[in-house]
Amino acid sequence: MATVPVNEQSFALDIVKTDDDGRLNRSGSLISASAHIITAVIGSGVLSLAWAMAQLGWIAGPVSLLIFSVITWYTSCLLADCYRFPGGMKYTLCGISQYTNLVATSIGYTITASISMAAIQRSNCFHKEGHDAECHASTNMFMIIFGIVQIIMSQLPGFHDLSGLSTLAAIMSFAYTLIGIGLSIAEIAGGKDVKTSLTGTVVGVDVTGTEKTWNCFQAIGNIAFAYTYSSILVEIQDTLKSSPPENKVMKKASLVGVATTTSLYMMCGTLGYAAFGNKAPGNFLTGFGFYEPYWLIDFANLCIAIHLVGAYQVYTQPIFKLVEDSFRKKMPESGFITKEHPVHIPLYGVLQVNSFRVLWRTAYVIITSVLAMIFPFFNSVLGLIGAVSFWPLTLYFPVQMYISQAKISRFTFTWTWLTILTVSCLIVSLISAAACVQGLITELHAFEPFKFVS
Repeated sequence: MATVPVNEQSFALDIVKTDDDGRLNRSGSLISASAHIITAVIGSGVLSLAWAMAQLGWIAGPVSLLIFSVITWYTSCLLADCYRFPGGMKYTLCGISQYTNLVATSIGYTITASISMAAIQRSNCFHKEGHDAECHASTNMFMIIFGIVQIIMSQLPGFHDLSGLSTLAAIMSFAYTLIGIGLSIAEIAGGKDVKTSLTGTVVGVDVTGTEKTWNCFQAIGNIAFAYTYSSILVEIQDTLKSSPPENKVMKKASLVGVATTTSLYMMCGTLGYAAFGNKAPGNFLTGFGFYEPYWLIDFANLCIAIHLVGAYQVYTQPIFKLVEDSFRKKMPESGFITKEHPVHIPLYGVLQVNSFRVLWRTAYVIITSVLAMIFPFFNSVLGLIGAVSFWPLTLYFPVQMYISQAKISRFTFTWTWLTILTVSCLIVSLISAAACVQGLITELHAFEPFKFVS
């Protein structure tokens, strides 16, 4: 029998293990990419949409949702086409913006998860003591619990190991979103007299003129945050098989993800506003617009916490990879940084544990948890993250990279249209960011660090 030389066997194995770009074989598909997008997009942002609608009203609210959805989908398609395009200075600046946003988002998710966990404790208290009882809970303990869970989950080596967790998180996001929609419908059917209007909250009745202005722009920031996922689009695309072409699959996944989330967002925002009117709480599942059935409220908030465990990982794995790859290149001979230790875990299998990975990722989770304890403000923090990250990551850098790749000449129709879109969104983002900073300053006046109670 003929034998294959060792070097040819090795070459054959390399063919099996690598894609056409020379990297390890990837197995991502349209379904897995769509799940990652839904996990990333449907997050804590959905909880603030009823409040955002209350600030903007029946006209500007739904229109804003549609505009942001179209912009997000369109620029995601542009970015998908730049996947294998070599970068320059703009590419580097985009990376800095991207990773800054990922850190900020992980802090925002820690805040949201802790508020949801605290809401379970408060819900049970209201059920036992009555709806007028003084039921409060410190979020610090729940941030610590969430942090411990994330320290454990962060030991998953990379993005490719998140498909199961991401699918579970996507299911959880659908669950609590649908529960919120169902509770809103039940509230509407109950016939309570709530005030809504075409322009939202009424000056002189619900808010002052200044508050109305700031709240409207903060609401736009909240909507921007609800759609942000461009910061991890490349990482999601990086999990896809090389055939069919990644950019084509990613465009389809973006359409599926954005269309799905927009449908749910529209229902959450409009039905939540119809249920609570201009008094809609900042978080429509933890703000206790609903009290009963308490067990369903508890389940919805548990779903939020589980979803955010997965979403946190989706947003932090790129940061982990960046730092770890950098250290491996600088110190390839260091066993502390490069050596893997196989550990058998029941029901999971063999997990490769790395000493540097354990230390670095644990430190990262602790730092983000502490920062969340210092700034535990839901609407203002989420709105600020959305306002600051939307323009550079969703508009400017994708558009600029696309113009460079497609060699679009200045002052052509396409260049003019993209420039107008970019400048318009910059103005909106700056005003929204200013509104969120103003909200943070107002909340900080009466706040003591590490003593926040929901």
